[in-house]
Amino acid sequence: MTIVAPVKSRLCRLLLVAMVLPSALGAFEFKMGTPGAPESLSDDLRATSLVAGLRSDKDAQPIDVLAAARSDYQRLLAVLYDAGYYGPVISIRVDGKEAADMSPLRVPQSIGRIDIQVTPGKAFRFSEAKIAPRAPQSTPPEGYAKGKRARAGVIREAVDTAISDWRDIGHAKAAVSSQMLTANHARAQMLADIRLSPGPQLRFGKLILPPEGNVRSERIREIAGIPSGQMFSPTELRRTGQRLRRTGTFRSVVVKEAEVPNADGTLDIELELVEAKPRRFGLGAELGSIEGLSLSGFWMHRNLLGGAERLRFDAEVSGISGQTGGIDYLLGARFDRPATFNPDTTFYLESRLEREDEPDYLENSALLEAGLTRVLNDEFSGSIAVAYSYSDITDDLGERQLTYLQLPTVLTYDNRDEELDATKGYFAEVELTPFFEFNSSSTGARLYADTRGYFSPGQSDRLTAALRFQIGTVVGADITDIAPNMLFFSGGAGTVRGQPYQSLAVDLGGGTMVGGRSFLGASAEVRTKVSDSWSVVAFSDAGYVGEDSFGNGDGDWHFGAGLGVRYHTSLGPIRLDIAAPVGSNAGNNVEFYIGIGQAF
Repeated sequence: MTIVAPVKSRLCRLLLVAMVLPSALGAFEFKMGTPGAPESLSDDLRATSLVAGLRSDKDAQPIDVLAAARSDYQRLLAVLYDAGYYGPVISIRVDGKEAADMSPLRVPQSIGRIDIQVTPGKAFRFSEAKIAPRAPQSTPPEGYAKGKRARAGVIREAVDTAISDWRDIGHAKAAVSSQMLTANHARAQMLADIRLSPGPQLRFGKLILPPEGNVRSERIREIAGIPSGQMFSPTELRRTGQRLRRTGTFRSVVVKEAEVPNADGTLDIELELVEAKPRRFGLGAELGSIEGLSLSGFWMHRNLLGGAERLRFDAEVSGISGQTGGIDYLLGARFDRPATFNPDTTFYLESRLEREDEPDYLENSALLEAGLTRVLNDEFSGSIAVAYSYSDITDDLGERQLTYLQLPTVLTYDNRDEELDATKGYFAEVELTPFFEFNSSSTGARLYADTRGYFSPGQSDRLTAALRFQIGTVVGADITDIAPNMLFFSGGAGTVRGQPYQSLAVDLGGGTMVGGRSFLGASAEVRTKVSDSWSVVAFSDAGYVGEDSFGNGDGDWHFGAGLGVRYHTSLGPIRLDIAAPVGSNAGNNVEFYIGIGQAF
């Protein structure tokens, strides 16, 4: 086996650059042979090779190519070990010379050809696969067993799993005490015998804070929520970091365990915090052929009272040059105080002034709401609030004023890999809002659910199928006692693309159009990445609006479909969708939508 460690010193590399005058190399000939290797292993070796990545780079310098060739020994060996091959022969020849034998101080002026030959040899299997002592109910990975392929990655996974299982029951300093890994090349077998030292079971000790900053120490402790005196838990440690990051007050949060436990069996926890700038503002825009132009902005203070409290003002103007009735306005303010009652509960106070000039109604409203949000675990969160609202409405039912007391309750499940560009996972949100209207003394409730699923076959996210289902209903109260923004319409970017904005409503006869008491929506997308920066999307949407609460009265469906492109940025994909109506009630218009983030 020919293995030479690559050049590791950055100083050495800098000296080489200074000593050798760079000259454009141009594309060199490249060949990789992997005799006896399965096709999947050959593909992995080629994908790992730095030389393979440089073969078509016309600007590559000889020093870069030689350094890549010398580095490839270890990179290719790591791939082979992970596949269970421990007796390979690796040869990397640069213009006929073995790269490992070439002096890094004498770089050729040009390189014409590089040949890589990898003979993996036999695949090794475990003759023994031991790891002990293990925590109660701990089991090693399925692949870590006698007779299984002796993959290096499986050995690492077995160690990580065993240590993690000990830490989960309070043994914070569990570690490997000894390991014996013996390869029998004649029999192509690997003996693995790993011994662990669990260490004592520990309890959380003191929370050690950084020097005084703009956030008060007592508030940091309340937000962090370290349960001093309770058994050590990696999950609780991770949640501490999440709570602090969730406030948005800190640019960097590092939670560290003390190196040495205390004599009383406790383990102190150290925080390293870097505060973000307290003030922030942002601007946004979205464009649709029907909805027109929407402009939004916000200003925020992340540490208003010295306890990581957040105050945010939002303003939005939408429907500019659109065909949605008129221009809409929104002005809102929200105050959030984290760690109220417990570390995972946030108190909020919100107010909002809004004017909605929609095709079927004009509504001016004001709202004041106070509530609590609670993070239940990594995937579930919820909120409950009490709200007072006033609406001045003009629609086909006439002019009226409505005053509500509402109790909005929301439960959210979210395990998506990314919020703006999900490729795997699920999202579900259920909103229940009981209400009492003062003028008519009527009661009712609005229920709305939004569920989404994302599926990417295989290990790659090049192809993603996304599905969305929406359902809503309003029960109780007469139609004249329900504000239009509590009823359901369909059409536009949030429901059925290609159909005119809020074009589907309920016709009560005589030209009277109102929102429906029931709603069903369904959307499907297939997203395909054609490069790291660009994706193409095909989609179809459907929407139903019904007159009665449970969709068993008069109602109607409409449909839309289209194509889109996405340009992926660090902020999220920039979206362009072009859609048209589909079906017997389809019109001739083609709509387009531009925004940031996937449509759902």
